[in-house]
Amino acid sequence: MIPVEMLLAFFVASLALGVAPGPDNIFVMTQSAVHGRVVGLVVTLGLCTGLIVHTLAVALGVAAVFQTSAVAFTALKIVGACYLLYLAWLAFRASAAKVDLHNNLSLNLWQYYRRGIIMNVTNPKVSIFFLAFLPQFADPERGALTLQIAILGLIFIIATILVFGSVALLAGILGERFNRSTRAQRAMNWLAATVFAGLALKLVMTER
Repeated sequence: MIPVEMLLAFFVASLALGVAPGPDNIFVMTQSAVHGRVVGLVVTLGLCTGLIVHTLAVALGVAAVFQTSAVAFTALKIVGACYLLYLAWLAFRASAAKVDLHNNLSLNLWQYYRRGIIMNVTNPKVSIFFLAFLPQFADPERGALTLQIAILGLIFIIATILVFGSVALLAGILGERFNRSTRAQRAMNWLAATVFAGLALKLVMTER
């Protein structure tokens, strides 16, 4: 098994990576600020479900396909970019509406959860990152690599929930204050649309 001190080091590194600005935590922040902290937490769970997929991909060797195949890498990132542009369009259309954070919005929580999954799974860089990061803390001499990768993936997910959950709560508090003004809410929706479009552009420009 993996030594406890190694697991602690991995957990600390995972927390640091979660805090560093990136597409996923920015996504959580915008969704929570616009739609409320509950939505932000649900999106966080969706993103972490996507991390389970990436963990399994690394454990089973599937992630190596995206590292070696330009076609597979490009296809997945185009799908992800198109989805982000779709979210940008939705946010832009909602710009004139004042959001009620205390009632369910036009989307139910399941749809927000699914939104988080799609956002994470369609980013091939996450699989490649996991492929490079997780094996550094695994050792064949300690037992089955698949089990070690699964354990490391679980720890990374726990760290992500802690960090992204905190982001969702803080952004939700700020969002509630802005929501008192229709003008501020309109600006937040425009900002969310801009962020989604920017993330889409960044994903398209990403190279292996």
